[in-house]
Amino acid sequence: MGRRLLPLTLDNLPDLPRHCRGCVFWELDPVSGEAALKADRASSEKEAWISAVLLDWGSCGRVVYVDDVPVGFVLYAPPAYVPRSTAFPTSPISPDAVQLMTGFIMPGYQGQGLGRVMVQTVAKDLLRRGFKAVEAFGDARWKEPACILPADHLLAVGFKTVRHHPTHPRLRLELRSTLSWKEDVEMALDRLLGAVQKEPALRPL
Repeated sequence: MGRRLLPLTLDNLPDLPRHCRGCVFWELDPVSGEAALKADRASSEKEAWISAVLLDWGSCGRVVYVDDVPVGFVLYAPPAYVPRSTAFPTSPISPDAVQLMTGFIMPGYQGQGLGRVMVQTVAKDLLRRGFKAVEAFGDARWKEPACILPADHLLAVGFKTVRHHPTHPRLRLELRSTLSWKEDVEMALDRLLGAVQKEPALRPL
C-alpha cells in the first residue's frame, strides 16, 4: 500500500472531498461566508483563498494519498489569514502560533494513524519555517466530521488545552517539544511513504 503526503496546491485542490472544496467556513468571516454560499461562489472563494495564501505565505495544507487515491487532507495558516477564528469565544490564536484549521480522513482509512502523521507533518513543516507552536479550536462535543476538529483527537496527538471552554476549547502544540520526538516523526513519515506496517489506531481526525 503506497502512501504519500503532498503539499496542497491549486493543482490538487480538486482531490479534496467535494463538500470541503466548496466550504469556506474558516476562509471567510461568518457574514461573507454566508453570502458566498448564497451566491454559489464558495468554491471560487476557496480557490482564491488558497492562491492568495500560497503566494503570500506558502504551503497551507497537505493531502494524503493511498495508492494514488486521495484519502485525507489538513489545512493550516497564521490566524491573520483565517477570518473565522475571531468568532470563537476562546480566540484569539496566540501571536506566535499557526492555526490548525481543519482536517479530514475518508471513511475506510480512519483509525490507521494517518491523523497523527498529518499533525506531525504539519509540526515538522512549521518548525522548518521558524514557528513556535500550532493551535486549534477543538470541538468538545464532536459527533461527526465537520469543520472543527474533535478536541479529544487533538489531545491524543499531543495538544494541550490553553483556554478551556465547554464547547470550543483552544488547544496548543509546542513545536519545540517535537524536537524530542524527531525520530518518531521520521519513523511515522517513513511508514506513511510506503511501508505496510499497521500504525496504532487512533480516533479519526
